[in-house]
Amino acid sequence: MRVLVTGAAGFIGSHVIEAMAAAGYDVRGLDSLSPAVHDGRPSYIPNELDLRVADVRDPAAVDDALEGVDAVCHLAAMVGLGISLADLPLYADVNMTGTAVLLDAMGRRGVSRLVLSSSMVVYGEGAYECPLHGGVRPLPRATADLDAGVFEPRCPSCGSGLAWRTVPEHAVLDPRNAYATSKLAQEHLAANWARLTGGTAVALRYHNVYGPRMPRDTPYSGVAAIFRSCLENGVPPRVFEDGGQRRDFVHVRDVAQCNVLALAATGGAVAGTVPAGTVRAYNVASGTPHTVGEMAAELAVSFGGGAVEPKITGEYRLGDVRHVVASPQAASRDLGFRAQIGFSEGVAEFARAPLRAPAAASR
Repeated sequence: MRVLVTGAAGFIGSHVIEAMAAAGYDVRGLDSLSPAVHDGRPSYIPNELDLRVADVRDPAAVDDALEGVDAVCHLAAMVGLGISLADLPLYADVNMTGTAVLLDAMGRRGVSRLVLSSSMVVYGEGAYECPLHGGVRPLPRATADLDAGVFEPRCPSCGSGLAWRTVPEHAVLDPRNAYATSKLAQEHLAANWARLTGGTAVALRYHNVYGPRMPRDTPYSGVAAIFRSCLENGVPPRVFEDGGQRRDFVHVRDVAQCNVLALAATGGAVAGTVPAGTVRAYNVASGTPHTVGEMAAELAVSFGGGAVEPKITGEYRLGDVRHVVASPQAASRDLGFRAQIGFSEGVAEFARAPLRAPAAASR
């Protein structure tokens, strides 16, 4: 069985191609190798991999890459927050148009199985509970509160502080930046494709993925890689707000293995998990949340060698959310996914694992 992995040279995509090959699949890659990201073919991509260098928005190139393919893992995307109006066209073009081009080509080629990389950002703020009003959806945090160092969301009815809860897949979706909106649009496009073709799709809502090959020193690096770069440079990692933002950090090799399990759920070893003509979304998370401050501190300890202590800055970014903590129960029940790499183990490896240098570093 041949699987096309888009975004194959990226942080997560490169681990997915390794996991797919280890599972016995014939893997083909597609990646634009954008000069803004890569200086040519990365050294960690196996020489024997059939890697097609093309943009996912190019209909002819995508159609050619799909020849003889049975299933697709779609990871190609513009990542990051996308918090300004100027970001909207690029995120819409790369993530939405690119996905639409891919799905159209899959329909014409008769490729009926799709694993889509989505994100926790589609939830906006996570799940919360008010002591007086029960489960509520907080409004975006007020600038006045953030300026005053009040970072916890408030109840929209009474203004009380809220307690976080785990977010299930059926939670109301509330994307709050250009990236989040484009990822939710990808899910909707996949649902359109599934209904029109009878295909089967699984959307994997990744939580905070970390591990080897994260890009260093770019706006899209992710908080774990940014902290790691600071430690390497002898600079205190700067932790926004009070460091109490809670996330679920999941190791990239666990995420890659979840892609293998999700592919089986589209019609292979666990046929029937996802009915034909539908898309089903799953949280991909460790199930053990940690704060951003804990990640910074754990990295500093694991990095060792006189590493500098993280600095809690009290600064904030509009568009950031306070707590997003997943419930991974559905992925466990339906896909058989359970994260295998614990937080301390994963961070200890990540503290010394190579990061991917930005493309400009070699020029």
